[in-house]
Amino acid sequence: MFTSTARRVSVLGVVLGVASLTACAKDTPAAKDDGTGPVSVKATDSECSLSRRDVKSGTSTFSVSNGGSKVTEFYVYADGDRVMGEVENVGPGLKRDLIVELPTGKYQAVCKPGMAGDGIRGDLTVTGDAPAQVDEDTLLKQAADSYQRYVNSQAVALEQKTTEFVTAVKAGDVVKAKALFPVSRTYWERIEPVAESFGDLDPKIDARVNDVEPGTEWTGYHRIEQALWVSNTTKGMEKYADQLLVDVKTVVAKAKVVKLNPLQLANGAKELLDEVATGKVTGEEDRYSHTDLWDFQANVEGSQAAVQALRPALQTRDAALVTQLDTNFKAVFAALDKYREGDGFKTYTATEAEKKQLGAVVDGLAEPVSKVAGVIAQK
Repeated sequence: MFTSTARRVSVLGVVLGVASLTACAKDTPAAKDDGTGPVSVKATDSECSLSRRDVKSGTSTFSVSNGGSKVTEFYVYADGDRVMGEVENVGPGLKRDLIVELPTGKYQAVCKPGMAGDGIRGDLTVTGDAPAQVDEDTLLKQAADSYQRYVNSQAVALEQKTTEFVTAVKAGDVVKAKALFPVSRTYWERIEPVAESFGDLDPKIDARVNDVEPGTEWTGYHRIEQALWVSNTTKGMEKYADQLLVDVKTVVAKAKVVKLNPLQLANGAKELLDEVATGKVTGEEDRYSHTDLWDFQANVEGSQAAVQALRPALQTRDAALVTQLDTNFKAVFAALDKYREGDGFKTYTATEAEKKQLGAVVDGLAEPVSKVAGVIAQK
């Protein structure tokens, strides 16, 4: 499901220039296979080699192995860099699978060493006339429809609360803007994988300063956050507030009409937990306001919403997994409850021991969530 995530692990280093990456993609021959089974993806700091670049429509598995020195990501992009599927945080020496449903068409397979930049790109062709999962399975169609309703409700609230936040910023009301900052972001974080699928809108809205590409102006929530908490002012933020609202409205309009397939729901549920592990637990996301726990909770809620939409289908395929998911979601929310204060959360200044404890409970949930895509892919 779902986009550019350079902001998450920018400390990993500077990525090679786009021109050199493209050259590597062209110069690296793809490994050969028999045309069946998973597509092997060999990712390094300078190559993105696929065992084949022609697959049949329907469900495909990309088995990504990182032989480089940097953490990498793998994406399948449709036109306009719309994300059809992604795997993130594939560390050196590690392997992760992406299970994705692809209709007939032209795509790009992209590795992003260092989790930044445009990545190493190559063509991917999908042929055939396999029916979509939602056309063959009533429960999966219901899941997609249910999650679409959830996305719509969150999108409406996102636009409303961001409008209130922007109004406060432009009025110079620092206290009100600070109060609305984590509230408006809650709706963004719940549906971020969907928002991420729309090209460069995610970094425009949600990039941290060290993730901004050279020559690109830093905009969005965190640009305003810095002014509010570091300088205690909204002065000079009017244009950024206006642009934020324009970008959010664009995301909302697109989110209301995008059609998501069941595997995108499953992958998005896992991506939201990756967000928690790499940005929220560490305190890197909201580094000026320290409102990370609002984002943390919203990411988990969004993950749970996707899983719950899939629940009837999961129940028929793997009831034991559903029980485990219920238990582990409860454990994460219980861990968060310790940090509650009023209608929100305490300022996030956790010790290393506390971060480790929170990370462990999130990892415990991520493990069963990572199995959902494989279960959903079953016929």
